[in-house]
Amino acid sequence: MFRLILEEEGYEVHLSKIAFEEVHEVEKLDPDLIILDIKIGRHNEGLLLLQQLRMYRPTMKIPVLICTAAISVIREQEEILQHKGIPVLYKPFDVDELLHIVQQNLLPSETKDC
Repeated sequence: MFRLILEEEGYEVHLSKIAFEEVHEVEKLDPDLIILDIKIGRHNEGLLLLQQLRMYRPTMKIPVLICTAAISVIREQEEILQHKGIPVLYKPFDVDELLHIVQQNLLPSETKDC
């Protein structure tokens, strides 16, 4: 669904059904924005990936949007995420809201990868 929505808006989209094993893989893609679900893999591996992205210098400044249905998990972390400037979009979401958050988190000249 992200591919359909975002490519229609002119963004280049790379999808992954699993959390990357190494943040080096994310670095190679050089994305302008990462849309991350907390419920990746067997557990909440999305939070682990987020932590790894923030600790690894080449990926630490890439904007991340959390898009998830794991409301209870995020509610526990919401204040921390807000403090770190990481927006949260709960599923199901409104397409216009997704596009608005994506646009807010991309610099005007950076519209290649999501």
